[in-house]
Amino acid sequence: MRALAGVVVALAWPQWGGPNRDFKSTATGLATSWPAGGPRQAWSRSLGEGYSGIVEDGGVLYTMYRPPKGVLTTLWEKVTSTPAATPEAVIALDAATGSTRWEHVYDAPWPGGMSMEYGPGPHSTPLVAGDLVYAIGVTGRLHALNKTTGAVAWAHDLYREFGGMVQGRGYSCSPIAWRTTLVCSVGGRPGQALMAFDLKTGAVAWKAYDFEPSPSSPVLISVDGQEQLVFFHTKGAAGVDPAGRAVYWDHPHATDYGLNIALPVWGGGNRLFLSSAYSGGSRMLRLRQAGGKTTVEELWFTNKLRLHIGNALWLGDRVYASSGDFGPSFVTALDAGTGAVAWQDRGFARATLLWADGKVILLDEDGVLGLATPGPTGLQVHGKASVLTNKAWTAPTLVGTRLFVRDRASVKAFDLG
Repeated sequence: MRALAGVVVALAWPQWGGPNRDFKSTATGLATSWPAGGPRQAWSRSLGEGYSGIVEDGGVLYTMYRPPKGVLTTLWEKVTSTPAATPEAVIALDAATGSTRWEHVYDAPWPGGMSMEYGPGPHSTPLVAGDLVYAIGVTGRLHALNKTTGAVAWAHDLYREFGGMVQGRGYSCSPIAWRTTLVCSVGGRPGQALMAFDLKTGAVAWKAYDFEPSPSSPVLISVDGQEQLVFFHTKGAAGVDPAGRAVYWDHPHATDYGLNIALPVWGGGNRLFLSSAYSGGSRMLRLRQAGGKTTVEELWFTNKLRLHIGNALWLGDRVYASSGDFGPSFVTALDAGTGAVAWQDRGFARATLLWADGKVILLDEDGVLGLATPGPTGLQVHGKASVLTNKAWTAPTLVGTRLFVRDRASVKAFDLG
């Protein structure tokens, strides 16, 4: 336990999706309603482009961005005398005030083959493990930085060093830690769909598998006691050995352009939920493992929920997510047992979801923040307010009762207690 601006903080948010990568928090003490203007704003500050999520450790926030033109020269002069047109930055912010602790700026020009009409990135969310913060930029630049000072401990260029696959909208996989290694997608060459690096030294621990990487990120699960990494690749989902030694299973989930983006969700009864837009739809798998062999049973499939760039929440016997490609994206509740649609709520635009203290926190792409309880026939909304003005595709971060949100221009903190 520690204090953050008078708020008791019980749990950090060290990676994409929170402590367990499932967008759930054990925080308590959230208000049951908000005033008309929304929750109290603790602070606000400007920040450049990017959809990178915000992680927290020890009262410090970490994220990534592309510096706006007005501060480009000042930032770049701190690290080099050579002008740069396309820098990228990893930044550490004081969680109590939003002030800058440090930032690491580096040149990151887009390689050929990248089309960035939805924003210049970065897309990936940093990871905090031990004394280091790990961040991968939109051009595949991987840095391990001292979380206190920002000093570089080690670095790799996934594209130039390893011939990694350049994806059309840029690199977006958020890395995951397993034991003493950092695991992320690379691709581009045979046998390196995933690569693992030693957390302390950056040495290549292993590279393996021949799947084509999608924009999604790996998730760690336990199937009847066996640890597996679920890798949502361009043609489906696979369960692999986190040590890079074997493929345990591979199940098809085809979608247009190979754009499987959202994180798979691991739930009760050894079940795995997959969903994507672009004609992908949603399916539920049941995994069983015995003697090192995993069997996969598809329980159901539906195209009534097509999760695009957000995330899904699995709560009890229902799965919740915004469904849709580029048109309206209604918050949809699916029966986890059958795949049947329980209800759809049209009160929010395409939204990301977070679960804490018996409530769902929603942030839609128009910058509307909501607090709600999912019920049998829809959302019971307890509070709703417009808090951001630019495209808000980044999922919020909750630490204690302090909520951190960002869009493509700013970061804000709100007190939900």
